Order: sequence, then structure tokens, then C-alpha cells
Amino acid sequence: MYVTFLGTGSAMPVPGRAQSGILLETADRALLVDCGSGVLGRLTGTDVGYEGIGTVLLTHHHLDHVADLLPLLKARWLAGEEHLEVVGPAGTKDLLDDLLEIHDYLRGRIDLSVREVSGDRPFEAGGFAVAARETRHSKPGFAYRFAPADADAAPEAGPFVFSGDTEAFEGMARFADGARALAHDCSFPDDIDVSNHPTPTQLGGALAGASIENLFLTHLYPHTQGKEGEMVESVRAAGFDGETRFAEDGLRLEL
Repeated sequence: MYVTFLGTGSAMPVPGRAQSGILLETADRALLVDCGSGVLGRLTGTDVGYEGIGTVLLTHHHLDHVADLLPLLKARWLAGEEHLEVVGPAGTKDLLDDLLEIHDYLRGRIDLSVREVSGDRPFEAGGFAVAARETRHSKPGFAYRFAPADADAAPEAGPFVFSGDTEAFEGMARFADGARALAHDCSFPDDIDVSNHPTPTQLGGALAGASIENLFLTHLYPHTQGKEGEMVESVRAAGFDGETRFAEDGLRLEL
């Protein structure tokens, strides 16, 4: 499977980073995870394009994770595509209903289906088997672990984990244990007093002892600019011994 970071930024824009969005691919399937502002434009630079996105999976409903949902729907309609599925936590249907109440000219333009999921059992989305874990954030949401739907591995043992937005906690380390790659929000350096997102020292401490090959720091606020080196070192100093680096828009992994 392939993982492409489409958006590694946050609610406060910085040059070169769209808001949250990750593209998962196999040879014949594609899944978009989160759809923040700028993600639709990033999709145009991929082989999949927005025409190839039949399913969007949301971690939660904050604006920087959903802002391009209706623009994606409209672009698919104008391109002649006939359907879009949106999957996410409880409240996803209300979110789409409210958006379409405002932009009512988009109702019925394509076949829109909405599915709400829980962390109780794995599910399938866009050709991937997915396990979910509740996060600790100001809005309810999930972290997700992924495996191709036709792979031998169960999603709980899949190679890629995306935290969504969450504080650092040991439950996330257990959820991601054994993964080849974890993309985890690390929005601020240690000198910023913040809740709902981890600092690098908090994240490194929570992940200490977990067997995770590669950690990619994402959901980056402007406060992190120029502090990349010290943030990576703080993660390591707090006890995480996997490879740690900053995610960048356009970075593509083969897992």
C-alpha cells in the first residue's frame, strides 16, 4: 500500500502545507482520509485525482479536516462522477445535512452516501480494512489503523496508523504498536502551553517502548517553523526510539 501526505498543516495556514489530508492507495483502490482546505488542490497533483476518490474517511469534524468536502463533491459532479461516500464518527450525517442545507443546489447532483462508524469493530472503507480508536481531543473522533482489504493482516495489525487530532496517551501507543508508520499530530513545540494536541516531549514519552518503525509529525502550526530539529530531538529524548521526521505535503510512502 502507498501513503501520500496531501496536507500536513493545521487551522493556521503556512506556506507549503495544506490542511489535513492523507491519500491511501493500492494498485486498484484509493481512500482519502480527512479533507481539509487545500486537499482538493493537492489531489489534482496525484495520479488518482479527485475523480478517483469514491470514499472519504473523516477522523473528526473540525473545519481544518472537512473544509474541502463540499468542494470535492462539486468537483466530482462537474467531472461526471456519480457517487461519493463519506464515512466518519457519529455526527457525520448531521454535518453533511447541514452543509447541504446551506448549499442546497448540490443536493442530488451525485449519489451521496454517509456512514457512521464506531471503535467497537473493524470496518471497510474504500478498499481498506480499518480499525478505529477513540482520541482525546476537543471534539470526539478516531485514530485509524489501515490494512488493504485483501491483505492477510487484520487492520489491528495493519502497517499504517493515523492519529487524527489527539493528546498523547499510552492507549495510542498500544493501538499503533507494531506499525511500520504512525502519522501523529505534534502541533506545537515544547515551549507552547497547549491542550488537545501533544508537544514533542509528551508524544515521545507516550510512545516510549512502543514498536513503531517510523513516526511522522504532522498537523503543524506556524509555531513549529524553525524548530523542527529540536522537536525531533525532544521526541527521542523522551524515550521514543523509532525513526522520527516531519511529514511534508507530497511525501509518499510505500508500506
